[in-house]
Amino acid sequence: MKKKYLFGTCILVLIVVGYCLPERIVIPVAGASQRDWNPKSFWYEPWGVSGVHKGIDIFGKTGTDVLSTTGGLVLYTGQIRLGGNVVLVLGPKWHLHYFAHLNTIDTSAFSIVASGDKIASLGDSGNAKGKPPHLHYSVVRMIPFPWKIDRTSQGYKKAFYIDPGEMLMDR
Repeated sequence: MKKKYLFGTCILVLIVVGYCLPERIVIPVAGASQRDWNPKSFWYEPWGVSGVHKGIDIFGKTGTDVLSTTGGLVLYTGQIRLGGNVVLVLGPKWHLHYFAHLNTIDTSAFSIVASGDKIASLGDSGNAKGKPPHLHYSVVRMIPFPWKIDRTSQGYKKAFYIDPGEMLMDR
């Protein structure tokens, strides 16, 4: 019984510490501003096979530096079918930061990155091939907020997805 209590307490402390870490946010494309993405594109539909757009697309020139939005642990770097070259960073508040359609990847899994560190370069990989180069940027909560659920298409997923445009607005 003591081991279960100790384990549960350790998990709770870990979760609380994750929420207490400061989240210093920067726009993830070097030189970009709010003019470089459409603030209405988050949860826009219809959007390809995913149904709704669960992030924002920040446009720029191929090869422009892609920066870590916040400090954290790189969990994954590699290629996936729709996202092409991607990087996944676990940041403070237990947020997963997903960077897709990259030209090059300049970090590796299990690296520690700081806010503003170069992690990749802008591109058009995956299902963005042949389209204007851009970064698809999504933020996902690991611990859901059920009160964010609404009646829009796939609205139940809003318990997990955060509008990255709102996070970046004052940057």
